[in-house]
Amino acid sequence: MALIVHKYGGTSMGSTERIKNVAKRVAKWARAGHQMVVVPSAMSGETNRLLGLAKELAAGKSTDAHNRELDMLASTGEQASSALLAIALQAEGMEAVSYAGWQVSVRTDSAYTKARIESIDDTRVRADLDAGKVVVITGFQGVDDEGNITTLGRGGSDTSAVAIAAAMKAHECLIYTDVDGVYTTDPRVEPDARRLKTVSFEEMLEMASLGSKVLQIRSVEFAGKYKVPLRVLSSFTPWDIDIVQEAKSGTLITFEEDEKMEQAVVSGIAFNRDEAKISVLGVPDKPGIAYHILGAIADANIEVDVIIQNLSKDGKTDFSFTVHRNEFAKAMDLLKAKVLPTLGAAEIVGDTKICKVSIVGIGMRSHVGVASKMFRVLSEEGINIQMISTSEIKTSVVIDEKYMELSVRALHKAFDLDQPPA
Repeated sequence: MALIVHKYGGTSMGSTERIKNVAKRVAKWARAGHQMVVVPSAMSGETNRLLGLAKELAAGKSTDAHNRELDMLASTGEQASSALLAIALQAEGMEAVSYAGWQVSVRTDSAYTKARIESIDDTRVRADLDAGKVVVITGFQGVDDEGNITTLGRGGSDTSAVAIAAAMKAHECLIYTDVDGVYTTDPRVEPDARRLKTVSFEEMLEMASLGSKVLQIRSVEFAGKYKVPLRVLSSFTPWDIDIVQEAKSGTLITFEEDEKMEQAVVSGIAFNRDEAKISVLGVPDKPGIAYHILGAIADANIEVDVIIQNLSKDGKTDFSFTVHRNEFAKAMDLLKAKVLPTLGAAEIVGDTKICKVSIVGIGMRSHVGVASKMFRVLSEEGINIQMISTSEIKTSVVIDEKYMELSVRALHKAFDLDQPPA
């Protein structure tokens, strides 16, 4: 008997009919002898609906007090879906109980709307499992040391599920989504994209951080840190599919780089259109300038991605970086109000019409010329590169947003990702 964690996304929980199908699938696994913990997202669209109501009442607020109430509000979506799933499981003849994150408890820090999990107490859950119950735990949320409900940021149910699987040393964590696995790129952009049977943890971490929406990046970080076997698969296969077949479907995120995986130089193309570029022009070229600019950004809890500092000319330099598009206005206002007056920079300019396109593959470690091939392909398509960022297994470029789909398709073909592996 294995302990298995299932996570179901909002689309899978989108109606009572779909919740019934989830219950039937979970019951099938439980009847096969497995101890089952299930982490559901809110019903599709519910979190957006709730946050939309808050925006109608107080648009543009971002105080701690306001964000605390946003977490109180948003957490009710998962609470409702968890209770509904427990009711559906009971209707299937299974003993089931649902818990909110604070009841388990899932302890987090106090960074409202994007809290991080610090610890999980699984005592209560294990007692229920030992008593033969299926346990349903709300995703996306926890509780801080002051007893305030917190949420983990969009996609946080993935992180909840993996963290619970890690804490309980689950045999495997199955992430059920509206796609049947991890693809070489988004099939909506490139119809010839292929589903990967396996992908390394490192590659998945890069793809998640670079814009692949299949898994939230923190869930992949947790999986890697605690060696949680993770599988991404579809919740829209028939619920009564053979369990052995289902257990081998989708994409397995592995920790071993086998010989077959090393044959692929590039495993996938990731892209992200949610970025914006900020350039601080005419900055004095002296020690501490990068900290002076980015320290203020970090203090405001704004994440920075690609960073470039140009060569100095006449004691001045230009400093550019990218942020999430949602935080562009906040970052620009902060720089103009607090940084520009003390910096002696000429001006600050921004561009929201950019995107980031990346090639990812562990095979890049042992192959030369991969980045130059990427640059050649983009050049042949007449696409100008604005910024470049590299790591051992990825190369990312920032380009004009209008060329995103063209670049993805061209790179996918150039690196033979439309061909099955040898």
